[in-house]
Amino acid sequence: MPKQPLDMIVTFQKEEEWSGTISIPVQGMKDYPLSSVTVNGKEIAFFMEIQGQQISFDGEVNKESMEGEFSQSGQTFPFSLTKGGPVTKNDGDFLHVETDEGTLYGELETPDGAGPFPVLVMIPGSGPTDRNGNSASIQGENNSLKLLAEALAEQGIASVRYDKRGIGKNLEAAIPENKLKFTQFVDDAVAWTKLLAQDESYSQVGIVGHSQGSLVGMLAAQAGYADTLISVAGAGRSIDQVLYDQLQTQLPEDLLQEAKGILEKLKQGKQVQNISKELQNVFRPSVQEFMSSWMQYDPRQEISKLTIPTLIINGGRDLQVPVSEAKLLQEAKPEAEMLILEKMNHVLKEAPKDEQGNRQTYGAPQLPLADGLVKGMLDFLKQTYFLK
Repeated sequence: MPKQPLDMIVTFQKEEEWSGTISIPVQGMKDYPLSSVTVNGKEIAFFMEIQGQQISFDGEVNKESMEGEFSQSGQTFPFSLTKGGPVTKNDGDFLHVETDEGTLYGELETPDGAGPFPVLVMIPGSGPTDRNGNSASIQGENNSLKLLAEALAEQGIASVRYDKRGIGKNLEAAIPENKLKFTQFVDDAVAWTKLLAQDESYSQVGIVGHSQGSLVGMLAAQAGYADTLISVAGAGRSIDQVLYDQLQTQLPEDLLQEAKGILEKLKQGKQVQNISKELQNVFRPSVQEFMSSWMQYDPRQEISKLTIPTLIINGGRDLQVPVSEAKLLQEAKPEAEMLILEKMNHVLKEAPKDEQGNRQTYGAPQLPLADGLVKGMLDFLKQTYFLK
């Protein structure tokens, strides 16, 4: 889709003729029948009709993938389908937790040796972000959370990291974006901390929240199952204020004023229907209820409620969340430790000063984590007796 991916699941079967169904979890579509499927050697075409619209897919099949074009309402987009199968509950080193909105899967990283181990729940950032810290809306991978989990395991700390709903292993647990609220992310994080707190394999449970996950982690920690919190690149202001600052650098004055008005209405819990096409990607009606629910939380108020040891980490070269946000958090919770890594950027890598060079690290999984990040975490966890 324009500027963002749309995950779908297509199932084909052949009896006398080919048939199939399509599911688009984030849009609430499940097992919708395809009107026709045509296969001719490597070429495949399939069609669906919904609300009077004819939607077509035309592509070529290889052994493990299908590549082609998706056409709807006169617009054409590239699509790629990868051959797969249903998620199983015991697939490799994965745990699962049951929620009111479906089963969630999380990857377990376990140290060598005998437990019980302290364990950290890693909460990813905003957007379509997976358990490794990679976003489908950004080209390339950085594997920041994967690298962090592996580094901590070498030091005796287990971790569970999970794809957000509608992504990766948790694709089928998607909630349609017009029904999703910010509290769902919090409920998911609470479910993981509660599961681990009740498991004798783990001595203590902590939370590492990255970016949006920082606020999610603060709220989840208030449920009482976490023994410590590490906020990484977390905002110190509510998301409407942060988003307005970001839009200031991107929009002309007329659109910026429109965006400001929309943000004010969403903050009040109101919906906005008439939106300029240039702002649809950010403020489309189907995502407004989620944004409004997110805006109701002030990270400074939420972090001040915590009574557990807290570490605030930020990078001096973070393009999304400046160090000033971390300072706001510490002002709200003076007893919290703070670690500023001057060369670290938003994906936890050391980055050059120029923006272009900085962004290139977002697609460089071979780059190591910023120097001092793991050591800073370990020092904090040892000082607070999370790691003994």
